[in-house]
Amino acid sequence: MSTPTTTVTGAVHSFDLSTGVDGPGTRFVAFLAGCPLRCQYCHSPDTWLRRNGTPTTTDQLLNEIGKYERFIKVAGGGVTLSGGEPLQQPAFTRQVLRRCHERGLHTALDTSGYLGDHADDTLLDATDLVLLDIKSFDPATYRNLTRTGSVGPTLRFARRLSALGKPMWIRFVLVPGLTDAPANVEALAGFVASLNAVQRVEVLPFHRLGAHKYTVLGLDFPLAHVSPPDADAVERARAVFRARGITTY
Repeated sequence: MSTPTTTVTGAVHSFDLSTGVDGPGTRFVAFLAGCPLRCQYCHSPDTWLRRNGTPTTTDQLLNEIGKYERFIKVAGGGVTLSGGEPLQQPAFTRQVLRRCHERGLHTALDTSGYLGDHADDTLLDATDLVLLDIKSFDPATYRNLTRTGSVGPTLRFARRLSALGKPMWIRFVLVPGLTDAPANVEALAGFVASLNAVQRVEVLPFHRLGAHKYTVLGLDFPLAHVSPPDADAVERARAVFRARGITTY
């Protein structure tokens, strides 16, 4: 007789339904609390700390997902674990993804890859798609942007996913004066072109929509003085990836 799996408790900040943003179709997106990075453009500083999440067991989260299960299946969607950084809670993330997978739900992991070494083979086996946020290819820019991290673990994780043939959507936020240097964009495009199973690249223009959250938390928004890039700048960056034969949005 098999032993029932013990449910794992995680810290969940919130959840929502989205369409076409956090993976294919309409998706149940759970935002986990806790992140090791402090990105200057982060629009969710309220997810940085684990204590800002609600203790939630996998049973509880699966029960919540179950309320929408039929709808998201019909809509060609699935379940996405985002954050914060879901790989800061690998046991919880692993169990949620595995149990969703067992229920026939498409699963996606939204991650910076900085904690990619926390994702074991069991976790990745239960992941149908990785939404990988590569914040910068240039190491100095990456560290300046994240205020804490190194790009090395993210690139290592990307190569591992490539070797596994794991489908990826690469995300890159274009920030004027910070990540938009032509050499940085070209280098990132070259790296992405070397990977297998990259289905698309999303070049996302920086925005200030989360600035009010910093005010509520009594924090200064580091990029309050930076304006979003204009449409031409975003299109130039996207063209760099397209020139490498990469599907780009």
